[in-house]
Parts: sequence; C-alpha cells; structure tokens
Amino acid sequence: MLVRRIVLVAVLATAACSSISTVRVQPETVHVGPRLRPIAVIHAQVTSAYLLFIPIPGHVDLDYVVNRMLIATAKALGADKVVDIRVDITPDSGIWTLRKLFGYRSAEASGVAVMVEPEAKAEP
Repeated sequence: MLVRRIVLVAVLATAACSSISTVRVQPETVHVGPRLRPIAVIHAQVTSAYLLFIPIPGHVDLDYVVNRMLIATAKALGADKVVDIRVDITPDSGIWTLRKLFGYRSAEASGVAVMVEPEAKAEP
C-alpha cells in the first residue's frame, strides 16, 4: 500500500509542469527595432505526461503557452508588445503519436517584452 502511494505521488509530481522565466535587460544591450525599448526576455514552458494515450493535464498547446503565459507575463511586467517570439512544440501526429503511450509532450515560447516609445514630434 505504501509503495502505491509513493508511486502515485511521484507520477503526479512529475506529470504536469510549467514554468515562466524572466530576466530584465538594459535597453542599450538588446536591439529590437526602432521605437521599441526592450525591458525583459521571457521564456515560458509547459510539459505534460501521457499514460496509455491519456494526457495528464498540462495545457500543452501553443495558444496557452503564447497567450496565457508569455504575453500575460509581458503585460504584467508593463510591456506593450512581445517581439522575436520563438515557439516549439512536440508534434502530436504521425509517428509522434506513439510517444503518447508512455511519454510526454511539451511546448515552449520565448520572446522579448518591449515598450513602444512615442514618435518624436517634428519641430516646425
């Protein structure tokens, strides 16, 4: 009975995991484009385990990782936009379907949170 509980706790602890990492940057050290001031680099990642084709909840899709994790974190930091977004997700079709037997699936997104600077007014 104790072994069952230990196994259950271990499975649940490693089953679904998500993380968001941020690092503030100095505007003069990162170039993102005209009228954009970088404030942070953000990386969001989520992983979910599969057991006999049944996903253990983890919201592994790009919509969740980009919109609810990456962009929401950028807005919380005071950014207006996120630029240079890069995404990666474990495929879920073709031969990758076998990974759902006993495996995992992950998705990640990263980008630079920026503030848009107002246009300089031309003096007459």
